[in-house]
Amino acid sequence: MSTTAVTQVITTLKAAHDNLGLERSPDDDFFWEWRQDFPPLSDAENETLDLIRQRFRYHRDMGQVSEGVVNAIVVSRLLELAGFYDPPHYLRSEAPVTIERQHDGEILRGRLDFLVVDDRFWRLVVESKDTQFDVEVGIPQLLAYMMSSEADSGEHPLFGLVTNGTSFLLVKLQRYPQPVYDFSDLFSLLSRENPLRRVLQFLKAI
Repeated sequence: MSTTAVTQVITTLKAAHDNLGLERSPDDDFFWEWRQDFPPLSDAENETLDLIRQRFRYHRDMGQVSEGVVNAIVVSRLLELAGFYDPPHYLRSEAPVTIERQHDGEILRGRLDFLVVDDRFWRLVVESKDTQFDVEVGIPQLLAYMMSSEADSGEHPLFGLVTNGTSFLLVKLQRYPQPVYDFSDLFSLLSRENPLRRVLQFLKAI
């Protein structure tokens, strides 16, 4: 059986729908988790988030920021603040995954930027990009990786985060009985209010 890189096949939302049997949920309340009322963050957490934004904006104002720097300055700090480095969570990076295409059984291969596992269930998949790419470019790839989840129960939705350091989009995927997904609003560091607060509150809640 032939194998192909995910990034060569799943390049658009239509490709994700056609190859993986995905569809976006028509239910406005499907992804209710990101809109809930979250507990307030501590002063220390808010100060740290402001520092993360300040550091990233400093690098971004100098020019394009690579994916590695996005991960170092922003993503890794968010995962740490959310508690994903500590029990009961387990963090994996550059984890290889395989996905079977819906119509012909061809195997697609890729690597997850970050994966948070809790017991045997995947909790969060993170896809990061260079600042030169619009955050929307990462959505099909993120959905493909989320569909490769090893979870064997439909009781647990899987959440995702795609970011280029400037913009942040949250994603929810429910694989059973029919794979459906939806997005949050788009959060931007260009906003006057620091959107990392909302992102962190969500990550802590899941």
